[in-house]
Amino acid sequence: MKLSTKILIGMAAGVLVGTLLNWMSGEAGSFLANLAAWLVNSVFDVVGSIFIASLKLLVVPLVFVSLVCGSSAMGLNARMGQMAAKTLGLYMVTTAIAITLALLLANLIDPGVGIEMATAADYEPAPAPSVKQVLIDIFPTNPVQAMVEGNMLQIIVFSILMGVAMTHSGEPGRKVLEFFQSFNEVIMTMVTFLMHIAPYGVFCLLAKIFSELGIGAVLDLAKYFFTVLLVLLLHSLGVYSLLLKLLTGLNPLTFLKNVRPAILFGFSTASSNATMPVTMTVAEKRLGIDNAVASFTVPLGATINMDGTAIMQGVATVFIAQAFNVDISIGGYLAVIATATLASVGTAGVPGVGLITLSMVLQQVGLPVEGIALIIGVDRLLDMVRTAVNVTGDCMVSTVVAKGEGLFSEGIYNEVSDRDSFPATQPEAKG
Repeated sequence: MKLSTKILIGMAAGVLVGTLLNWMSGEAGSFLANLAAWLVNSVFDVVGSIFIASLKLLVVPLVFVSLVCGSSAMGLNARMGQMAAKTLGLYMVTTAIAITLALLLANLIDPGVGIEMATAADYEPAPAPSVKQVLIDIFPTNPVQAMVEGNMLQIIVFSILMGVAMTHSGEPGRKVLEFFQSFNEVIMTMVTFLMHIAPYGVFCLLAKIFSELGIGAVLDLAKYFFTVLLVLLLHSLGVYSLLLKLLTGLNPLTFLKNVRPAILFGFSTASSNATMPVTMTVAEKRLGIDNAVASFTVPLGATINMDGTAIMQGVATVFIAQAFNVDISIGGYLAVIATATLASVGTAGVPGVGLITLSMVLQQVGLPVEGIALIIGVDRLLDMVRTAVNVTGDCMVSTVVAKGEGLFSEGIYNEVSDRDSFPATQPEAKG
């Protein structure tokens, strides 16, 4: 059985078992409720937490080592700056498209009409950092501290500097590069090990989530929930496929087959950072993207690419405006698009980034920030789909950049689509 098939089975079983446990816990103090609580807290929570911890364990060393190797390979020319500008530009464009699509469809569906809210529960968003502070925080004062805290932007900057310095260090630099290349292979092997236990970790994660939320959380806000879901699917399957075809000429169906493991991991973990080891493996081993590109574009995308979050913000803005009977003008919608697009970079690395940027968007157009309390109930489920969309976007942009830079193997891209295992080594990329 293919690995992705096993993961899908684990996901479906987790949803069913979690829903059953949620029903069992309905009568507090009963035998079934106690059994459900024991399974969730002592089994599923433990196994799921260990699985997520194991993925996060590999994130910092994988990003650091891969990016050092990649930037070293490009350190003698000016392509790094060109590649960075192209990558950042593509991420910003896709985010703008995402929130525009969300606003259009939300106004067609009207998910908040009829709710008639006068007040809502209080919600205190964490303060968003200023643009000045974001720029300052990109540059590390202590690289070890940046790695301990998992600050991806600082790790990216330090890794690029070190890779370029190694290139200009002659023989000592070559010796250090050989070490990092060997280290990179070892980390990729560890990622492969984790892939084999993924179905069990995925099952436990989803069983725990649905045991806590149940299906009722979706039914209470069904129109909002399914509006966000519709836009997420249209963006990931339609917009990404169209951009990939227009910019590279590659087959989008082959792309979607190849990124399937990363999509499933993103959905299960609801964390782009935790999924990053799998995303980078997929980018190199299944999409044919050279390490020099993947080691830069994937970590950067996991940090700043928030298309799924932008879609949630667009639909949520319309939903809250309709629920509170507030009319937003065309100028207001343009402000939403600009604020959400810039905030996708400006709040990178901040915990709870989706709700923080949403509070910024709401304040920008004069909507009550406490309206966020209306959607918190289903946000955890939608966060899983948003992460899958973000991961797909990371892979799409990486493919476009690699193809444009001549660091892409079309042979690997077309060959692996029907296989589920990753080859042990990646053949040399062809321009």
